[in-house]
Formats: sequence, C-alpha cells, structure tokens
Amino acid sequence: MRMRAAVLTEFGAPLEIRDVDISDPGPGEVRVRIAASGICGSDLKAVDGASPVVSGLPVVCGHESSGTVEAVGAGVTAYAPGDPVLIALGRSCGRCRRCGRGEGHLCTDAARTRAIMGLMPDGSTRLRLDGTAMRPYLGIGGFAEYTVVHERQLMPLPRGVDLAAMSLLSCAVVTGVGAVVNTARVEAGATVLVAGCGGVGLNVVQAAVLAGASRVIASDIAATKLTAAELFGATDVLPSDPGGANAADLATRVRELEPDGVDYAFDVTGVPSVLAAAFEATRPGGTTVMVGSPPAGTNISVPAGALFGSRRLMGCQGGDGSAASDLPRLVDLCLAERLDPGGLISERVGLDAINDAIGHVRAGEVVRAVVVF
Repeated sequence: MRMRAAVLTEFGAPLEIRDVDISDPGPGEVRVRIAASGICGSDLKAVDGASPVVSGLPVVCGHESSGTVEAVGAGVTAYAPGDPVLIALGRSCGRCRRCGRGEGHLCTDAARTRAIMGLMPDGSTRLRLDGTAMRPYLGIGGFAEYTVVHERQLMPLPRGVDLAAMSLLSCAVVTGVGAVVNTARVEAGATVLVAGCGGVGLNVVQAAVLAGASRVIASDIAATKLTAAELFGATDVLPSDPGGANAADLATRVRELEPDGVDYAFDVTGVPSVLAAAFEATRPGGTTVMVGSPPAGTNISVPAGALFGSRRLMGCQGGDGSAASDLPRLVDLCLAERLDPGGLISERVGLDAINDAIGHVRAGEVVRAVVVF
C-alpha cells in the first residue's frame, strides 16, 4: 500500500513529504497505523548526518512512536487490528545472557542490530521509494502514516489513552526515568543535578522527584525549559550559557547550594564540558551519569584524582533497562498520574508542518514537539 512519509534525501536539508510504498507484514510482523511520533534529538542527528545508525539515504525519520495495529502477519496472536500499541526501540531476543540479566538494551542478538540499522530479521526492508528499497530510522520510521515492525517491538496500551502523550514513553520517558532508576538508582533523600532539561532531562527531573530526592537542581540555557523543570518538581534552577562556554561555572554555582556537592549529577546535553562540570559538582562518593550522547570521536576529560574520592562516572544507553519490563511499569505510573508525559508536549503538528517543528526544536523553543496523524 502507499502512504505519506517524511523522507530524508539529503543530510542537512529539510525532510520531504513523499509517497512511499509499504509492504504487508510478514510472519511475526505487524503493520501499525502511526498515531503520533515525538521529535527527538536523535532525529536531528539523523537529519544532520551525525547518527551512526544511518548508513545511507533516503531514510524515513522518526522513532518515538505510538499507534494502532492495522494488520498482522502469520503467526502473530498477541495483537489484533484496532489494538493501541507503543513501539519500543529495538527488539531484544530475551534469550541471550545480557537479556537474562535484564539488560535488553545490550542484547547481542544479530536481529536487534539489524533492527537498529533499519532492517527486518531477514535483512530486508518493508519500504520502497520510487521502486527502490529504503530503511526506516532505528527500525521504526515514525514520521509516516504506517510502519511495519516485528511483534517483539510492540507494547500494548490501554484503550482510550492519549496516544500522543504515550508515544514519548518509548524514548524520552524510558531514557530519563531509566537513568535515575536503573543506572544511578537514586535513593530517597538524595540531592540531584540535572544539566539539560529537554524531553529526556525533564524525565530525569520527574523521576528524581518520584524517587524521593530532597533537592533537584535543574540547569538549561532556555528559560522556558527551566520553568518546565520547576513544574515537574525541580527545587532550584540555574540558567546556563549556550554552547557550554562557561560550563565550569556550573559546578561552582551548584556548590553554592550544596557545598559538599550533589549525590547524583546527570548530563543530558551531550556537551563534554557540561559533563565535566557535572562530574565536578558531585560530592566524594557521588555519581555522574552521561545520558546525552556526545559527538562521535569526542574525548571527555575529568581530573583523575577525583576518582580516588570514590566518585563514579557512568554511561547510560536508553535508560539501561529492558523495554519488556520497563515500559509496562511506566504505563502504570502514567495511569496512576505519577508521571506526566503529556506535560512534556509543547507543540502538536501535522506531518506537513514537520520542518517548522524541527526548527522550533533546534531553537530550544519547545520541550517536545509531536507529529500527530
């Protein structure tokens, strides 16, 4: 069948709204009618040619998506047409040693690697542009009316929920909350710094509040995002300079609030100097988590002597958990009104306005823009 999709045909250029052919789902696959897809920083990296998983063009962008099952392939029994679903990033096998340890994000199965690169388990793709095979970004391609994914990538949602709000669970929410719960394991009474308060950073904020942190210090270059951070429970806000030029000053200002340093610091910017400042802002024995991804080939410098103070510097990939276990818990927290994904949405646009929305994201004018269908 034919559908409309936002296609990247040239790095750095606006997305083109094109007619794309999408195949019927094969065995174990499901075709989903997309309801909503958030515009994530990872999508901007793809557009700019900075994403390591985009091996060639054209590609259908988008990955933070929810929708409704439209058709199922042979052997699929867990889903039926009309079911509301969330589309998870990747598809862990559930059988390898890492999956057995609850580390689905580090699954070693070759099919998961193919999915991230935009291919089905058999190495093929379900999309064609003008008769030529093309790939969906991160195996989803959510800036389109439909997608075909393996059934292991889906998570059922209750009927009647706001699918636009729920779409954010698959990336921004699971990454931010997972960084707090799975990676750092913030405990009640802890003090926390969050550097970068976009869609992911605000989920770090609300997860820290949910964990019972006694102080949550939020820092960002955009006043609108600091206002949002306060609404999500930040106790203190620290405006920062664009580009991280004076990032070292962040540690000084944090220590004016917490003289010994914070227990936990989260860098959600991907700016190496900000990460170094976040590390400097922690106390001896404190933990710094790199949530934002720095540019490829970037080196990060921290004082070696500080590590002898039992400070920890950790990485985080997609919330360091398993979608199969984490996403249902996040859905339950949303239904219990303990998490508020809808509060992250600053703008809802149609597919034809996607380039305007991308511009707003680049300018820092929105927390999360969502394309709705």
